Amino acid sequence: MRVLMIGSGGVGDAAARIAAERDFFELWVVADYDAARAARTVREVAQRHTTVRPERFVAASVDASDTAAVTALVREHGATHVFNAVDPRFVMPIFEGARAAGADYLDMAMSLSTRHETDPYAKTGVKLGDEQFAQAPQWEAEGRLALVGIGVEPGLSDVFARYAADHLFSEIDELGTRDGANLAVHDEDGNEIFAPSFSIWTTIEECLNPPVIWEKGRGWYTTEPFSEPEVFDFPEGIGPVECVNVEHEEVLLMPRWVDAKRVTFKYGLGDEFIGVLKTLNTLGLDRTEKVRVQGAAGPVEVSPRDVVAACLPDPATIGPRMTGKTCAGLFVTGTGTDGRPRRTYLYHVVDNEWSMRTYGAQCVVWQTAVNPVVALELLARGTWSGSGVLGPEAFDAQPFLDLLAASRPEGYGSPWGLEDR
Repeated sequence: MRVLMIGSGGVGDAAARIAAERDFFELWVVADYDAARAARTVREVAQRHTTVRPERFVAASVDASDTAAVTALVREHGATHVFNAVDPRFVMPIFEGARAAGADYLDMAMSLSTRHETDPYAKTGVKLGDEQFAQAPQWEAEGRLALVGIGVEPGLSDVFARYAADHLFSEIDELGTRDGANLAVHDEDGNEIFAPSFSIWTTIEECLNPPVIWEKGRGWYTTEPFSEPEVFDFPEGIGPVECVNVEHEEVLLMPRWVDAKRVTFKYGLGDEFIGVLKTLNTLGLDRTEKVRVQGAAGPVEVSPRDVVAACLPDPATIGPRMTGKTCAGLFVTGTGTDGRPRRTYLYHVVDNEWSMRTYGAQCVVWQTAVNPVVALELLARGTWSGSGVLGPEAFDAQPFLDLLAASRPEGYGSPWGLEDR
C-alpha cells in the first residue's frame, strides 16, 4: 500500500505519527498546500520514531482545490490510496482526483450540503455526501473503493452502529451519536480561554447548518440549529453535558446500511460555544463568501470565516495547554438479542494527557486520526474490501474494534467501552 495523505494540519499530523508505528504500508506521502508544514510533519515523525526508514515518509506540495494537481501527485508517487485529511471544502477535488488516477480514497468528512431554498428548517436540500454518492456507480464499475466518513465522527460511531446491529440488538429504535468532553484550554497565566479543539471552519459549518434527522417512513428532514437539547451523562469522569442537534454525516450514512427507526446526532457544545457560534452568525462572520476590506496596500477580498479561523489558536498547537478527556460514542436503544428492552452506549474516550505524552498530539485530533489509519491497515490486510462509495457501516465492525483496542504494538492500544443503561 502506498498512501497519499493530503493535509498536514492537526489531524493529518497526528495520523502520520500514528502510522509511523505500523508496517502495513510501503510509502506515506504527506502533502499540503504549505510545503513547509508537510515537511515539518515528516521531520517530526523521523525525530519521534528514530527506527522509521526515512524513505517511508516523504513530503510534497499540492493545491487540494485542483483536481488535476491531485491526480498528478497520485500518479507521481504511485499512490494506491488517497487519504483526505483537509476540511470538507476540498472533498470533491480530492475525491475526483483520486478516481481519475485510479486510486482508492478515504475521507473523514463528506461533500458539503446546501440548504433547501424555501424551507431549510424542515426539508433537506443537497445533503452531506450527495455529490459523492452520485458517483458511486462509476466507482463500483471501475472496481475502486471510496470509504467515506471514517474519522471519529463520522467514523467510529458508524462502526459502533454496525457492531450493535450485528451483535447486540434484534431491533433498533434509535441510533443516537452523542459526543461530549470536559476539555479546557489555558493561557500562560493559567486562565481558561476560548480555543476550539477542532477546525473552527468545519465546526461553524456543521453547527450552524440545519441539523438532519432520519426517521423510518419519513426519511431525512431538518430542524433548527441547536434544537432538542438533552443532558447526556458521559463516562470516565466526564459527566453530564448538554447536547444539541448538529448536522453530521452519521445521520446520512447509518440508514443506508443499518436498520433503525430513527437516527440522530447530538454534540455537547456548551453554553459558551453555542453563544459564540450564534454571535458569529448574527455578525455574518460565519460566511464563506469573500468580502472586500481595506488592507495596508489597498482593498483585498477575504472570507469572514477564514478570518475567524486565522484569529483563533491552531488546534494542532493547543495540546500542551489543554486538560481533560474527549468522548465519542453511540447511544443505541431498542430490543436486545434476548428479546428484552435494551439501552446501550458504545464509546471511546481519549485523555489529552495520554495522547500528548504518547504521540505529541492533542486528544481530539488524535481520536479523529486513529480511525482512518486503522481502516487503512484493514484494507491493506484484505480484512476489509469493497468497491463503490461505502460508509464504515458496510464493513464488519469486529476486526476494526479488535485492532483499535489491542495493546501496542499488535494493535493501537486504545480500548473502547460499552455501558448498558
